[in-house]
Amino acid sequence: MPPNRFAFFRGEIVSIEEAKLSIMTSAFNYGTGVFEGIRAYWNEEQEQLYVFRLLDHFKRFTNSCKILMIELPYSAEQLAKTTLDLLAREGYREDAYIRPLAYKSSPVIGVRLHDLESDCAIFAIPFGKYIDRPQGVRAAVSSWRRTADNAIPARGKITGAYANSALAKTQVTLAGYDEAIVLDQEGHVSEGSAENIFIIRHEALITPPVTSDILEGITRETMRRVAHEVLGIEMVERVIDRTELYAADEAFFCGTGVELTPIIEIDDRPVGDGATGPITQKLADLYFRIVRGREPHYRDWCTPVYSESKALAR
Repeated sequence: MPPNRFAFFRGEIVSIEEAKLSIMTSAFNYGTGVFEGIRAYWNEEQEQLYVFRLLDHFKRFTNSCKILMIELPYSAEQLAKTTLDLLAREGYREDAYIRPLAYKSSPVIGVRLHDLESDCAIFAIPFGKYIDRPQGVRAAVSSWRRTADNAIPARGKITGAYANSALAKTQVTLAGYDEAIVLDQEGHVSEGSAENIFIIRHEALITPPVTSDILEGITRETMRRVAHEVLGIEMVERVIDRTELYAADEAFFCGTGVELTPIIEIDDRPVGDGATGPITQKLADLYFRIVRGREPHYRDWCTPVYSESKALAR
């Protein structure tokens, strides 16, 4: 069986082979689209697939649409319901990744956002680790700077903007590292190539502010709340200088794709003692319990795909 069989396309769920676009589509030519990344996690004991923070993702998705003047006839709630229907049709019994897309769909030549039609699509695929480095990743600061908010805003998940991420990621990967760290136009730490970054110094959890040209990450917000409520640690949002990365006691990336991944080395310098730190490990352990619906206090973040009767019968 192929990894995915269906897609939501032009207002209905169709076979994946039917979900095709013309090469003249405006978004294909000019990068005028937005996307989301959403994860669903299989809980073996409950035989249930849980989608993590589903509605929060679609609220961010609709905000990204506003930036590019993409008008959709669907609410965040309607898109969430469609996603559940799509996943149920796929019948996954493993972890999955959901990709909603909204884009300028007119088949025209010409750079603009106005006077163009818009559309959206959703598909899902089985998905494991984005970076499979269980002991932690080696990161390097890229020479490519993050695009500024008044150029191509990182606040929106704009498809064309991810050429910037691809340049940074490829540069450090070809140099032998696992992931990139990018700086903003002022030379301060922004984020990873496609994920937020945290450092821990003197038991303080520190991350760049939303004004450092970052994506306002849903996993980032999850870390803030969990660190405060469970570990009693407050998240500090402030500017981080490049050399402060070298003085960090611990560091990690977080995001829907990368989940929570420890950073054990930056620019050939060990982070702390060069292994996953205790605070990072506690947050990681808690995060992976939460997303699989194993933490009752945070179950409202996990939306089940299958009805209870169907899950028990599987």
